[in-house]
Amino acid sequence: MAVLVYAEHDNAELKKATLSTITAASQLGGEVHVLVAGTGCEPVAQQATKVVGVSKVICVDNAAYGHQLAENVALLINDLAGNYSHIIAPSTSNGKNVMPRVAALLDVSMISDIIKVIDSNTFERTIYAGNAIATVKTSEEKVLLTVRATGFDAAAAEGGSATMEKLDDVQDAGKSTFVSEELATSDRPELTSAEIVVSGGRALANGENFTKYIEPLADKLGAAIGASRAAVDAGYVPNDMQVGQTGKIVAPTLYIAAGISGAIQHLAGMKDSKVIVAINSDPEAPIANVADYFLEGDLFTVLPELTSKL
Repeated sequence: MAVLVYAEHDNAELKKATLSTITAASQLGGEVHVLVAGTGCEPVAQQATKVVGVSKVICVDNAAYGHQLAENVALLINDLAGNYSHIIAPSTSNGKNVMPRVAALLDVSMISDIIKVIDSNTFERTIYAGNAIATVKTSEEKVLLTVRATGFDAAAAEGGSATMEKLDDVQDAGKSTFVSEELATSDRPELTSAEIVVSGGRALANGENFTKYIEPLADKLGAAIGASRAAVDAGYVPNDMQVGQTGKIVAPTLYIAAGISGAIQHLAGMKDSKVIVAINSDPEAPIANVADYFLEGDLFTVLPELTSKL
Protein backbone atom coordinates (compact mmCIF):
# COMPACT_ATOMS: atom_id res chain seq x y z
CA MET A 1 0.00 0.00 0.00
CA ALA A 2 0.96 3.63 -0.37
CA VAL A 3 2.38 6.07 2.18
CA LEU A 4 0.56 9.32 3.01
CA VAL A 5 2.62 12.38 3.95
CA TYR A 6 0.84 15.26 5.66
CA ALA A 7 2.43 18.42 4.26
CA GLU A 8 3.65 21.31 6.39
CA HIS A 9 2.94 24.61 4.63
CA ASP A 10 1.60 28.14 5.07
CA ASN A 11 -0.85 28.12 2.14
CA ALA A 12 1.85 29.69 -0.02
CA GLU A 13 4.98 27.56 0.29
CA LEU A 14 5.85 23.94 1.02
CA LYS A 15 8.10 23.86 4.08
CA LYS A 16 11.51 22.20 4.05
CA ALA A 17 10.46 19.81 6.83
CA THR A 18 7.99 18.26 4.38
CA LEU A 19 10.80 17.54 1.91
CA SER A 20 12.72 15.65 4.60
CA THR A 21 9.56 13.75 5.52
CA ILE A 22 9.09 12.75 1.87
CA THR A 23 12.63 11.32 1.91
CA ALA A 24 11.70 9.20 4.94
CA ALA A 25 8.47 8.13 3.25
CA SER A 26 10.32 6.99 0.14
CA GLN A 27 12.31 4.54 2.29
CA LEU A 28 9.16 2.78 3.48
CA GLY A 29 8.31 1.14 0.16
CA GLY A 30 5.28 1.83 -1.99
CA GLU A 31 4.06 5.02 -3.61
CA VAL A 32 4.33 8.32 -1.75
CA HIS A 33 1.22 10.52 -1.70
CA VAL A 34 1.22 14.02 -0.21
CA LEU A 35 -1.81 15.62 1.43
CA VAL A 36 -2.01 19.41 1.15
CA ALA A 37 -4.93 20.80 3.16
CA GLY A 38 -5.55 24.51 3.48
CA THR A 39 -7.22 27.56 1.96
CA GLY A 40 -5.97 28.84 -1.39
CA CYS A 41 -3.35 26.12 -1.13
CA GLU A 42 -3.29 24.95 -4.76
CA PRO A 43 0.09 26.68 -5.39
CA VAL A 44 1.52 24.54 -2.56
CA ALA A 45 0.02 21.42 -4.11
CA GLN A 46 1.59 22.37 -7.45
CA GLN A 47 4.97 22.67 -5.71
CA ALA A 48 4.46 19.25 -4.15
CA THR A 49 3.85 17.65 -7.56
CA LYS A 50 7.40 18.61 -8.56
CA VAL A 51 9.09 16.98 -5.57
CA VAL A 52 11.14 13.94 -6.54
CA GLY A 53 9.69 10.71 -5.16
CA VAL A 54 6.05 11.85 -4.97
CA SER A 55 3.56 10.02 -7.20
CA LYS A 56 0.32 11.79 -6.21
CA VAL A 57 -0.70 14.99 -4.44
CA ILE A 58 -4.10 15.29 -2.79
CA CYS A 59 -5.25 18.90 -2.56
CA VAL A 60 -8.10 19.75 -0.18
CA ASP A 61 -8.85 23.45 -0.44
CA ASN A 62 -11.47 24.58 2.05
CA ALA A 63 -11.88 27.26 4.71
CA ALA A 64 -12.17 24.51 7.34
CA TYR A 65 -8.44 23.87 6.84
CA GLY A 66 -7.34 27.48 6.43
CA HIS A 67 -5.29 27.46 9.63
CA GLN A 68 -4.84 23.68 9.72
CA LEU A 69 -6.67 23.28 13.00
CA ALA A 70 -5.68 19.86 14.30
CA GLU A 71 -9.23 18.78 15.14
CA ASN A 72 -10.35 19.27 11.52
CA VAL A 73 -7.25 17.94 9.80
CA ALA A 74 -7.24 14.80 11.94
CA LEU A 75 -10.77 13.97 10.77
CA LEU A 76 -9.72 14.47 7.15
CA ILE A 77 -6.70 12.18 7.50
CA ASN A 78 -8.88 9.62 9.23
CA ASP A 79 -11.18 9.62 6.19
CA LEU A 80 -8.21 8.96 3.87
CA ALA A 81 -6.42 6.46 6.12
CA GLY A 82 -8.00 3.32 4.65
CA ASN A 83 -5.90 3.62 1.51
CA TYR A 84 -2.54 3.79 3.29
CA SER A 85 -0.25 1.51 5.27
CA HIS A 86 1.75 4.42 6.70
CA ILE A 87 0.74 7.97 7.59
CA ILE A 88 3.59 10.31 8.44
CA ALA A 89 4.14 13.99 9.17
CA PRO A 90 7.04 16.26 10.05
CA SER A 91 7.83 16.44 13.75
CA THR A 92 6.90 20.12 13.92
CA SER A 93 4.47 21.79 16.31
CA ASN A 94 1.74 21.25 13.74
CA GLY A 95 2.64 17.63 13.04
CA LYS A 96 2.85 16.82 16.75
CA ASN A 97 -0.58 18.38 17.22
CA VAL A 98 -2.31 16.50 14.40
CA MET A 99 -0.83 13.00 14.45
CA PRO A 100 -1.73 11.92 18.03
CA ARG A 101 -5.34 12.83 17.24
CA VAL A 102 -5.21 10.71 14.10
CA ALA A 103 -3.75 7.83 16.12
CA ALA A 104 -6.60 8.10 18.62
CA LEU A 105 -9.22 8.12 15.86
CA LEU A 106 -7.66 5.04 14.26
CA ASP A 107 -7.03 3.37 17.64
CA VAL A 108 -3.39 2.67 16.85
CA SER A 109 -0.10 3.65 18.47
CA MET A 110 2.23 6.31 17.07
CA ILE A 111 6.01 6.50 16.88
CA SER A 112 7.38 10.02 17.20
CA ASP A 113 10.59 11.75 16.15
CA ILE A 114 12.11 8.99 14.03
CA ILE A 115 15.62 9.67 12.70
CA LYS A 116 16.14 6.50 10.65
CA VAL A 117 14.06 3.95 8.75
CA ILE A 118 15.38 0.39 9.15
CA ASP A 119 12.42 -1.28 7.45
CA SER A 120 8.70 -0.58 7.05
CA ASN A 121 7.99 -1.47 10.69
CA THR A 122 11.31 -0.69 12.43
CA PHE A 123 12.69 2.73 13.18
CA GLU A 124 15.27 4.59 15.23
CA ARG A 125 14.48 7.53 17.47
CA THR A 126 16.48 9.46 20.04
CA ILE A 127 15.80 9.24 23.78
CA TYR A 128 17.35 10.85 26.87
CA ALA A 129 17.81 14.20 25.11
CA GLY A 130 19.65 12.56 22.23
CA ASN A 131 22.15 10.70 24.40
CA ALA A 132 20.79 7.30 23.37
CA ILE A 133 19.10 5.90 20.30
CA ALA A 134 16.21 3.46 20.65
CA THR A 135 15.25 0.98 17.95
CA VAL A 136 11.47 0.64 17.89
CA LYS A 137 9.46 -2.01 16.04
CA THR A 138 5.69 -1.84 15.63
CA SER A 139 3.24 -4.64 14.88
CA GLU A 140 0.39 -2.29 13.96
CA GLU A 141 -1.19 -2.84 10.55
CA LYS A 142 -1.32 0.94 10.08
CA VAL A 143 1.86 2.76 11.06
CA LEU A 144 1.78 6.41 12.18
CA LEU A 145 5.02 8.35 12.41
CA THR A 146 6.41 11.81 12.93
CA VAL A 147 9.79 12.50 11.37
CA ARG A 148 12.61 14.59 12.81
CA ALA A 149 13.56 16.59 9.73
CA THR A 150 17.22 16.88 10.73
CA GLY A 151 17.55 13.09 10.45
CA PHE A 152 16.84 12.98 6.70
CA ASP A 153 18.11 14.91 3.69
CA ALA A 154 15.51 17.03 1.94
CA ALA A 155 14.02 15.51 -1.21
CA ALA A 156 14.74 17.43 -4.41
CA ALA A 157 12.08 20.12 -4.85
CA GLU A 158 12.30 19.98 -8.65
CA GLY A 159 12.29 17.08 -11.07
CA GLY A 160 9.19 15.16 -10.01
CA SER A 161 6.00 14.73 -12.03
CA ALA A 162 3.24 13.68 -9.64
CA THR A 163 -0.44 13.84 -10.50
CA MET A 164 -2.76 16.09 -8.50
CA GLU A 165 -6.19 15.08 -7.22
CA LYS A 166 -8.58 17.64 -5.77
CA LEU A 167 -10.93 16.52 -3.02
CA ASP A 168 -13.90 18.32 -1.52
CA ASP A 169 -13.91 16.68 1.89
CA VAL A 170 -15.00 19.18 4.53
CA GLN A 171 -14.44 18.04 8.09
CA ASP A 172 -15.27 20.69 10.67
CA ALA A 173 -15.21 19.26 14.17
CA GLY A 174 -16.68 22.46 15.57
CA LYS A 175 -14.40 22.18 18.58
CA SER A 176 -11.93 24.96 17.89
CA THR A 177 -11.73 28.25 16.04
CA PHE A 178 -8.79 30.32 14.93
CA VAL A 179 -8.51 33.57 16.90
CA SER A 180 -5.23 35.25 15.94
CA GLU A 181 -1.52 34.78 15.51
CA GLU A 182 1.54 36.93 16.04
CA LEU A 183 4.43 36.07 13.79
CA ALA A 184 7.96 37.26 14.38
CA THR A 185 9.36 38.85 11.23
CA SER A 186 13.02 39.11 10.33
CA ASP A 187 15.20 39.76 7.31
CA ARG A 188 17.39 36.88 8.43
CA PRO A 189 16.75 33.24 7.45
CA GLU A 190 14.26 31.22 9.48
CA LEU A 191 16.11 29.42 12.25
CA THR A 192 15.10 25.82 11.51
CA SER A 193 15.82 26.06 7.78
CA ALA A 194 18.95 28.26 7.78
CA GLU A 195 22.19 26.93 6.31
CA ILE A 196 24.24 28.88 8.88
CA VAL A 197 23.28 29.57 12.51
CA VAL A 198 25.14 31.77 14.99
CA SER A 199 24.05 31.17 18.59
CA GLY A 200 24.91 32.94 21.81
CA GLY A 201 24.76 31.80 25.41
CA ARG A 202 24.58 33.16 28.91
CA ALA A 203 28.19 34.35 28.70
CA LEU A 204 27.02 37.27 26.56
CA ALA A 205 25.61 38.71 29.81
CA ASN A 206 22.78 40.78 28.29
CA GLY A 207 20.63 41.41 25.22
CA GLU A 208 22.67 44.42 24.15
CA ASN A 209 25.69 42.17 23.66
CA PHE A 210 23.67 39.94 21.34
CA THR A 211 23.06 43.02 19.23
CA LYS A 212 26.67 44.18 19.48
CA TYR A 213 28.53 40.89 18.98
CA ILE A 214 26.24 38.20 17.53
CA GLU A 215 24.20 40.19 15.01
CA PRO A 216 27.16 41.66 13.02
CA LEU A 217 28.65 38.18 12.55
CA ALA A 218 25.28 36.73 11.55
CA ASP A 219 24.75 39.55 9.05
CA LYS A 220 28.17 38.98 7.49
CA LEU A 221 27.42 35.26 7.09
CA GLY A 222 23.77 35.62 6.10
CA ALA A 223 22.97 33.48 9.12
CA ALA A 224 20.05 32.95 11.46
CA ILE A 225 20.51 33.78 15.15
CA GLY A 226 19.91 31.24 17.90
CA ALA A 227 20.40 31.15 21.64
CA SER A 228 20.78 28.73 24.50
CA ARG A 229 17.98 28.16 26.97
CA ALA A 230 19.98 29.98 29.65
CA ALA A 231 20.15 33.11 27.47
CA VAL A 232 16.42 32.94 26.75
CA ASP A 233 15.51 32.33 30.40
CA ALA A 234 17.64 35.31 31.39
CA GLY A 235 15.63 37.48 29.00
CA TYR A 236 18.46 38.35 26.63
CA VAL A 237 16.48 37.28 23.53
CA PRO A 238 12.93 36.06 22.70
CA ASN A 239 12.11 32.38 23.23
CA ASP A 240 11.55 31.78 19.50
CA MET A 241 15.35 31.92 19.17
CA GLN A 242 15.96 29.05 21.58
CA VAL A 243 17.84 26.06 20.21
CA GLY A 244 17.55 22.85 22.18
CA GLN A 245 15.37 20.01 23.30
CA THR A 246 12.62 22.37 24.46
CA GLY A 247 13.35 24.88 21.69
CA LYS A 248 14.03 24.41 18.01
CA ILE A 249 15.94 21.51 16.47
CA VAL A 250 18.42 22.70 13.85
CA ALA A 251 20.92 20.99 11.58
CA PRO A 252 22.59 23.70 9.48
CA THR A 253 25.71 23.31 7.38
CA LEU A 254 27.56 25.55 9.88
CA TYR A 255 26.68 26.12 13.54
CA ILE A 256 28.66 28.68 15.53
CA ALA A 257 28.17 28.55 19.30
CA ALA A 258 29.54 31.55 21.19
CA GLY A 259 29.62 31.44 24.98
CA ILE A 260 27.53 28.27 25.15
CA SER A 261 28.75 25.60 27.56
CA GLY A 262 26.90 22.78 25.84
CA ALA A 263 24.35 21.46 28.30
CA ILE A 264 22.54 18.29 27.22
CA GLN A 265 19.39 20.31 26.57
CA HIS A 266 21.19 22.49 24.01
CA LEU A 267 23.21 19.72 22.36
CA ALA A 268 20.01 17.80 21.65
CA GLY A 269 18.92 20.65 19.38
CA MET A 270 22.06 21.21 17.30
CA LYS A 271 24.48 18.27 17.37
CA ASP A 272 23.34 17.06 13.93
CA SER A 273 24.85 20.19 12.36
CA LYS A 274 27.37 19.41 9.64
CA VAL A 275 30.15 21.60 11.08
CA ILE A 276 30.12 22.91 14.66
CA VAL A 277 32.38 25.78 15.72
CA ALA A 278 32.52 26.57 19.43
CA ILE A 279 33.97 29.75 20.95
CA ASN A 280 34.44 29.46 24.69
CA SER A 281 36.89 30.48 27.37
CA ASP A 282 36.53 27.11 29.12
CA PRO A 283 38.38 24.27 27.32
CA GLU A 284 36.51 21.75 29.50
CA ALA A 285 33.07 22.93 28.37
CA PRO A 286 30.91 19.97 27.23
CA ILE A 287 30.39 21.53 23.82
CA ALA A 288 34.07 20.81 23.07
CA ASN A 289 33.13 17.13 22.80
CA VAL A 290 30.85 17.71 19.80
CA ALA A 291 32.62 20.67 18.18
CA ASP A 292 34.57 20.17 14.96
CA TYR A 293 36.52 23.35 15.76
CA PHE A 294 36.98 24.73 19.27
CA LEU A 295 38.41 28.21 19.75
CA GLU A 296 39.45 28.93 23.31
CA GLY A 297 39.17 32.62 23.98
CA ASP A 298 37.13 35.57 25.20
CA LEU A 299 34.11 35.87 22.89
CA PHE A 300 34.09 39.66 23.34
CA THR A 301 37.51 39.71 21.66
CA VAL A 302 37.13 36.79 19.26
CA LEU A 303 33.76 37.70 17.71
CA PRO A 304 34.67 41.25 16.60
CA GLU A 305 37.96 39.98 15.17
CA LEU A 306 36.22 37.15 13.33
CA THR A 307 33.59 39.52 11.98
CA SER A 308 36.18 42.02 10.77
CA LYS A 309 38.03 39.35 8.78
CA LEU A 310 34.97 38.16 6.85
